[in-house]
Amino acid sequence: MIHARITGTGSYLPERILTNQELEQMVETSDLWIRERTGIEQRHIAAKDQLTSDLAEPAARRALAAAGKTPADVDLLIVATTTPDRIFPSTACLLQQKLGIHGSPAFDIQAVCTGFVYALSVADKFIQTGAAKCALVIGAETLSRIVNWNDRGTCVLFADGAGAVVLEASDTPGIISTHIHADGAYESLLTTVKPSAENDLNPAHLADGTAFIEMKGNEVFKIAVNTLGRIVDETLDAAGLTAADIDWLVPHQANIRIIQATARKLDLPMERVVVTVNTHGNTSAASVPLALDTAVRDGRIKRGDTILLEAFGGGFTWGSALIRY
Repeated sequence: MIHARITGTGSYLPERILTNQELEQMVETSDLWIRERTGIEQRHIAAKDQLTSDLAEPAARRALAAAGKTPADVDLLIVATTTPDRIFPSTACLLQQKLGIHGSPAFDIQAVCTGFVYALSVADKFIQTGAAKCALVIGAETLSRIVNWNDRGTCVLFADGAGAVVLEASDTPGIISTHIHADGAYESLLTTVKPSAENDLNPAHLADGTAFIEMKGNEVFKIAVNTLGRIVDETLDAAGLTAADIDWLVPHQANIRIIQATARKLDLPMERVVVTVNTHGNTSAASVPLALDTAVRDGRIKRGDTILLEAFGGGFTWGSALIRY
């Protein structure tokens, strides 16, 4: 049987750092309030001339280098993003051009914060069926373009960045299982403004205040905690494992309290949970691969470790991936 294994990881963060102290000067909030409720201390913000594909490119190249691969080896490219460079071509096609890849399939996936897990699941299926041998899977966002900087409930949360992995065909299991779900009944709780004749949600207009993130935070928090608890059970049951078999939890970096609740569900000490929300903020589809790359590069995650990735996002969407690294 053909399996997919992660052979390289990479990430990229814009140079500009926006601190809580700076946000105190912009909206009615405080560093203490932000840290206590979200765990965020700072976040990275893309420069005005940086598009999502510009963040994705260095993350992709670093993942390829870590895997010992070149762009010519890639026969599938998937970008998970909520903030594409344009309506079309896809950000994946634009990134493909920057990397000098020609002919292989390239497409975007939009599942908001769960996007990377969705993309990983799709790439895994391509490799299992023999349709691809070397996939480049990226989560990349410029969420600062759709943040209402006058809304203190959301502007403190979201940020920019990119993370990437290389998946290769292998005789031994790497991606043990993936589980992805959605329920559009909750679309109003975490969304962007609805399109109209005055607002077509064209990415070129995202920075002018015509489209921005709207969230009912308390409701989202409650549903996220319950939903992630259920997907932990689903993932472990499918693999015939218990929480004790998990070496590392790499969660979506939305809110430290949601992360802590998921860790309690697994009975995992926080020392075995990869947390980057304090320095990265919520980078949506980029948050899981950013956190994964951080822990791989600092030596915490080692070959042979069993890792649970999980995410929850607008839609609602949610998903998990169980990985032997």
